[in-house]
Amino acid sequence: MTAPRQATIHRATSETDIAIALNLDGTGTAQVATGIGFFDHMLTALAKHGLFDLDVTVRGDLHIDGHHTVEDTGIALGQAFRQALGDKRGVRRFGHALIPLDEALCEAVVDLSGRPFLAFDARFDRDRIGELDTELVEEFFRAFAMAGMLTLHLNQKAGQNCHHIAEAAFKALARALRMAAEPDPRAGSAIPSTKGVL
Repeated sequence: MTAPRQATIHRATSETDIAIALNLDGTGTAQVATGIGFFDHMLTALAKHGLFDLDVTVRGDLHIDGHHTVEDTGIALGQAFRQALGDKRGVRRFGHALIPLDEALCEAVVDLSGRPFLAFDARFDRDRIGELDTELVEEFFRAFAMAGMLTLHLNQKAGQNCHHIAEAAFKALARALRMAAEPDPRAGSAIPSTKGVL
């Protein structure tokens, strides 16, 4: 895995225009501008704790609501991860993390399986965190998992504060992705599947 694990994605529709640059082997630097402050905060945390370098610029139809912006960003970011991983030779494939933030505790488990699936169990008792509709947290994770062709289980174990729950979830995903995508020194250049393809 000596080739740079990087991707650039430009996704434009009548609802959003999204540009993403991703480096899986970065230092956690992020430049994020989606027009939704709390969503920017979550994507910045994803980069920081995954040690991914991430640039995200989104122009979306926020005069309608945040749905298209958040979902389409999840799609584009999933595409970027899939592209950067290539054929997944030599990666660990599986990753997991259990992350606290004060009273909140969230778990993420990832399989870079090539089979998209999301199991999501988190509860928000507020409709919004800043300018982000809380129902869009699940929509982002679903879009990311589907476009990234990965299996993601994300579960809230504890918590009442919606900001804390969402942030713990994003940080858990970051650490699980970091583990799954990192090189496995024992695997060499093998594809981690008995099928020979992921």
